[in-house]
Amino acid sequence: MFSGGDYHEVRRWLWNFLTSHAKREHARAEVVLDDAGAREGTSYGARIRLGDRETPVIEFEYADVARHRGELAWCRALAERIREVVRDLAAATPTGARAR
Repeated sequence: MFSGGDYHEVRRWLWNFLTSHAKREHARAEVVLDDAGAREGTSYGARIRLGDRETPVIEFEYADVARHRGELAWCRALAERIREVVRDLAAATPTGARAR
């Protein structure tokens, strides 16, 4: 276990963080976090869905998230990255799914 929390605690934090920032950009954005199979205990794969569109997998290493989740600059950069991904996804989504 890293000092930043065990694997499942960090997963819960990451999902909440990503969801919070995705929804700030678009209320209908959904975060799907994969932590099964070969990922178990080592990494997470996140996808963001908006309507019928979905991003490619965004990779996160458990150790990296656990180590940095308490750092303001790291969190700020991740929040902006996720919000940009959602903005790009919304721009590519039919106008019916754009409501905020």
